Amino acid sequence: MSRILLIGGYGGFGARLARRLAGRGHRVIVAGRSMERAAAFSATLPGAEPLVADRTNGIGLAMARERPDLVIDAAGPFQGSGHTVPEACIAMRIPYLDLADARDFVCGIGALDKDARRAGVPVISGASSVPALSGAVVRELAAGMARVDRVEMAISASNRASAGPSVAAAILSYVGRPVKLWRGRRWATGWGWQEMRRQDFLLPDGTGLRGRLTGIADVPDHAILPEALPGRPAVTFRAGTELGFQMRTLWLASWPVRWGWIASLTKLRGLLMPLYRATLRFGGDRSAMHVTLSGEAEGRAVERRWTLVASNGDGPEIPVLAAELLAEAMLAGRVAPGARHAGDELTLEAFAPLFAALAIRHATAERALPAPLYARILGDRFAALPPLVRAMHQVSSDHGARGEGTVRRGTSPAARMLAAMMGMPPAGTVPLHVHFTEADGRERWTRDFGGHRFTSELSARRGRAIERFGPLRFAFDLPADADGLRMEFAGWSAFGLPLPRWAGPRITAREWQEDGRFRFEVTVRMPLIGEVVGYSGWLEVD
Repeated sequence: MSRILLIGGYGGFGARLARRLAGRGHRVIVAGRSMERAAAFSATLPGAEPLVADRTNGIGLAMARERPDLVIDAAGPFQGSGHTVPEACIAMRIPYLDLADARDFVCGIGALDKDARRAGVPVISGASSVPALSGAVVRELAAGMARVDRVEMAISASNRASAGPSVAAAILSYVGRPVKLWRGRRWATGWGWQEMRRQDFLLPDGTGLRGRLTGIADVPDHAILPEALPGRPAVTFRAGTELGFQMRTLWLASWPVRWGWIASLTKLRGLLMPLYRATLRFGGDRSAMHVTLSGEAEGRAVERRWTLVASNGDGPEIPVLAAELLAEAMLAGRVAPGARHAGDELTLEAFAPLFAALAIRHATAERALPAPLYARILGDRFAALPPLVRAMHQVSSDHGARGEGTVRRGTSPAARMLAAMMGMPPAGTVPLHVHFTEADGRERWTRDFGGHRFTSELSARRGRAIERFGPLRFAFDLPADADGLRMEFAGWSAFGLPLPRWAGPRITAREWQEDGRFRFEVTVRMPLIGEVVGYSGWLEVD
C-alpha cells in the first residue's frame, strides 16, 4: 500500500483527489495549514492522516519525516509560485505531481529535468484539465492531420461547481493582464478575461449547453501547443462561469487593470468571494468543455471538435482525473524519470473509464470547412492566379504574412479627417504584418503597419467581395487572370442602407507576383477631396 502526501488535501480539488486515491487503496497524508480541518477531513477517509504543512511552510521537514512514496501538490494558486516543492522532491528522490494550471509554473518545470533524471524520479506538472486532459484531446484530434491552423478551447463551469478561494485567486491574477498568444504566425498580446465570446457546447445529437460566455484565460497550452503540432497553429483558450452577469462583471473589472489604473484584481479577492457565495443559489449543475482543431487532413480543410458535458455537479471531478491516472502510473513505475509538463503523458482513452463512472457525456465530430473566400467568388479563375497571389488568399482558420508597406496620406483637412476615421496609419515605409482569420465563411484581415493597426472583414455576396469597415460596406468585382487580381469598386452602403455610387470613394486595388514576392497597391480617393490614403508593398506568407 502506497503512502501519498497530498498538499492541500482538504481543499476543493484536493479533497476530491484524496477520496479517489483512498478509494484505490492508498494511504493519504492530508496536508494543509489547519490541523483542525485536516483532522476533520481525514476522519472521513480510511487510513488518512492529518498533517500541518504547506508548500511555503514546513513541507520539506514533513517530507523528510514521512518519506512518502509520492508527493502531490493540489494547493493552488500556482501563479507566482516557485518550484520549491518539486526541487525538494528531487533532492529526496520522491516522485512529484501537481494540479497546476499556471502557465509559467507548468512550462518552467522543464528547468528541473536534468536534476530529476539524475535522481531517477518523475516530476510532472499540470495534471489537471489543462494541460493533461486538453493535451490528450488535442493529440487525439490531430491524428492524421497534415497541418493544424487553429486550436480553440473553452471550459464553462457550473455556478455551483466553481470557484473556491484558490481558483478565484488564480483567475483574478490574470484578469485584465496581458496574455501572450501565438496568432497570425507570430506572438501577439491578448488580455485576460477579454475577447468575450458566447460558446455553445453541443454534442453531435444536439444536446448540451448553449450561449455560455467565456473570456481569455492564461494557461500552459498557449505556450505548449504551437510548438507541438504540425503547422504551428494559433491557440486560444477561454474559460467562464455559468452566469452571464458574473462574466460581465469581471470583464468590466478587467479594463482598469488593462489601462494600468490598478496592478491586478488579486487584492479584491476578499471582497469578491462573499459576492460570489451570495449567488450560489442561482444557476445549475452542468459544466462543459470543448476542444476544436481546424486544419488539413487528407487534402481537405476540416474542423474536428471534441465536446464534454458534465451533469449532476460532476464537473469539479474532471480537474482531478488526470492526477488520479498519473498517480497510479507513477506508483507503478510506468512514468519515466525527468521533469516535464503533463500535456503529453496521457491518452484520451485512459480517461474513458473515469468519465463512464460519472454523469459525463463526450463525443467527437468532424465537418468539412468551406473553400477560401476568394476561391468561392472566383471559381475556376482562382486556379489561374499567380501562385503567390493564390497562396495569400488560401486563408484557413488562422494565417499570417509579413513584409513591408509604404503609406501615403492625403494632405487636405478633409482627407486627413477621413483617413483618421478609417484608422489608417501615418505616412511612411514600415514593417508590415497581416493577420488573417476565418470563421463561418468570413475573413478578418488585421493590417499592422509598424504598430498602427486597422481591421476589415470580408465576405461574399452575389459573386462579389464585400469589405466592411465598421458600419461601412464596400462591394467589389474581382477581375482575375494569370497576371494577378484587381478589386473594382461596385457600390457601398452605411448601416445597411445603399448609398449613391457617384458619392462614393474611388478605390483601385491590385495584387500581383513580381520578383518572387506577392505585391499589392491600394488607393482610396473621394470626390472633391482627392486622395485620402494609399498603401503599397510586399508580403511573404509564413
